Amino acid sequence: MAGQDQLATRLRKLARNLWWTWQPNVINIFRDLDPALWRATDHNPIEVLKKITPEQLARRADEAALEFRVDSAFRRLTDYLRNDESWGAVHATTLRSRPVAYFSMEFGLHESLPIYSGGLGVLAGDHLKSASDLGIPLVGVGLLYDQGYFRQWIDSQGWQQETYLPANPDLLPIAETIGPDGQPLRISIDTRVGTLHARIWKVAVGRTTLYLLDSNVPENSDSDRALTARLYGGDAQVRIRQELLLGVGGVRALHALGYHPSVIHMNEGHSAFAVLEMIRSEMEAEGTSFGETVRDIAAMSVFTTHTPVAAGHDRFPAELVEQHLGMLREALHLSHDDFMGLGRVYPQDHNEPFCMTVLALKLSRHANGVSALHGSVSRRMWQPLYPSKTEEEVPIGHITNGVHVPSWLAPQMAELYDRYLGADWPSRQRHPETWLNIERIPDGELWETRQVLKARLIDFVRRRLVIQARRRGEDDAALAAAARVLDLNVLTVGFARRFATYKRANLVLREPERLAELLLANRPIQFIFAGKAHPEDRFGKELIHNIIQVTRDPRFTGRIVFVEDYDMNVARHLVQGVDLWLNNPRRPQEASGTSGQKVLLNGGLNLSILDGWWAEAYDGSNGFAIGQGRTHASPAVQDERDHRDLLDVLFHQVIPLYYERDAEDLPRAWIDRQKAAMRSLGWRFNADRMVVDYVRYSYLPAAGGLSCSMPR
Repeated sequence: MAGQDQLATRLRKLARNLWWTWQPNVINIFRDLDPALWRATDHNPIEVLKKITPEQLARRADEAALEFRVDSAFRRLTDYLRNDESWGAVHATTLRSRPVAYFSMEFGLHESLPIYSGGLGVLAGDHLKSASDLGIPLVGVGLLYDQGYFRQWIDSQGWQQETYLPANPDLLPIAETIGPDGQPLRISIDTRVGTLHARIWKVAVGRTTLYLLDSNVPENSDSDRALTARLYGGDAQVRIRQELLLGVGGVRALHALGYHPSVIHMNEGHSAFAVLEMIRSEMEAEGTSFGETVRDIAAMSVFTTHTPVAAGHDRFPAELVEQHLGMLREALHLSHDDFMGLGRVYPQDHNEPFCMTVLALKLSRHANGVSALHGSVSRRMWQPLYPSKTEEEVPIGHITNGVHVPSWLAPQMAELYDRYLGADWPSRQRHPETWLNIERIPDGELWETRQVLKARLIDFVRRRLVIQARRRGEDDAALAAAARVLDLNVLTVGFARRFATYKRANLVLREPERLAELLLANRPIQFIFAGKAHPEDRFGKELIHNIIQVTRDPRFTGRIVFVEDYDMNVARHLVQGVDLWLNNPRRPQEASGTSGQKVLLNGGLNLSILDGWWAEAYDGSNGFAIGQGRTHASPAVQDERDHRDLLDVLFHQVIPLYYERDAEDLPRAWIDRQKAAMRSLGWRFNADRMVVDYVRYSYLPAAGGLSCSMPR
């Protein structure tokens, strides 16, 4: 009995540190407890452990040799948490006493913690995970959404519908923070429309800690209790109160917890109010003026902008700002006009709304875009903020996004890397020479591994489509057809992302007759689509509807499919299993993108517009490019040109390369390109390299109050 109690205790401790989410051996432990329950709970080990009986646990412990496996995993976690020989322990020691505070509206850490909607959140989650692996002193600050982002389903007419499901805190890897008095910690923010209260939850992400603020407390009004219910829901008033809670409330939470950060990192403009609260706190503590204090706080502030589209930046009317920030403005001893001027490109224009990105840029001395091209676009976009500077002199650099490799790499690919790059390759992943041994991987072994992953993806898609068809009440013939979609031997293309119109999800579908040529030829092609449109985005929903109608065209049955409810689980299967990843935004509106980076690490190839990260990644031999990077003033002309170029590349480059086989039935030229992608890009587009760049170019200079030129 004592042994079983220890087993259960250690399983619970493993489940409550999200380190397990990038440890395949630990994931397998939780899955082996009850595979069906594991799938039914969205891979939530806490829920699995609550639902499995002691008798079931004892039986599975014997059947699956769990005790030894759990003890080994627990020792590995303990050693990981105690390790003081990390990169950060050598290179970032000045951050130990006063860590980096990383603010983000969303964090994509795992599908079982639904506090993310898409790329911004997944990027933030990967940032925290790599900071943990590297040993960077960093704490995350976000919001806990009771209902998260919506769950998507497609009705019988082909339209997206949304469902919000309340989360049970008892089934999440969170713990309420407790103050010195033994009571749960609370923070409060006074506004002209009432006081906003919040509690603070703690999430362990390896060696990194994430704090989440939650307004669902008895002290609040009903409307404020619902404030953190949904991510990106509600009107402008809900949005500004959420951002007030994230920024001002986040800083107050850190101070209440005993943190005094040396760096404030704002991941997008949503959290820009944090800098204002830092200024207010410093003024109160030191008795200094706003003018004196703003210089010091701006010097320690880092801002990452992700949005090259003007409409994507939050803007609020003056009345709403005064209602919610008026009391903070008074504490800063600023007039209404001076305060509004902090969020305006043209401070004297009283009709200009208050922009969160403008506030962040004005109050930070370290600003960057998320790719080289996006840095250039951002300098052009925000040049009016710096009228005395040329566009090239605008102080916005770039740090290109990367992905947390252990979170997105299929275990089968990791085993290949272990064999041919060396077992310690993860600690060397950001160095070019680490990837040179990709050439040692036998072509047949790489191709076989990729086929295994593709078969796994097809099996996953079939299961999901059967569930979708059954929920819509379709007949047995439709269920049987759903169970037969896709073909392992056919070139498989994935397209999955947020369905914003500029991402042009239906670009490849513009000419059904040409599309039929692709799908029905003797060298066919098949497509897997997934993604969500914002509930208020009518045009995005129409894109999804159009794709659903194409999937129902008898000519394309089984060759074009749409997987509902895109999340990190769906994304993981897609990026690990597709042959080719399609990305065709309207250049230059893709800030970076990271899905294609996950694909290349898993041996897939990219076919993309030369935008975002691909504009600096493509070299002619490591994937495929759509067009030459040209843009046109007319979106219609641009779309037609890109559509033509896309089909041309598919017909004349991609398909021939994939289907040209040797005597061993291996596509040698395709495999050469796979290896070229991994060798030339693996070291550049991982989150370890990204976080190290932030430490070198932003965090350490900001912690020392220094300016530092980051890449342009």
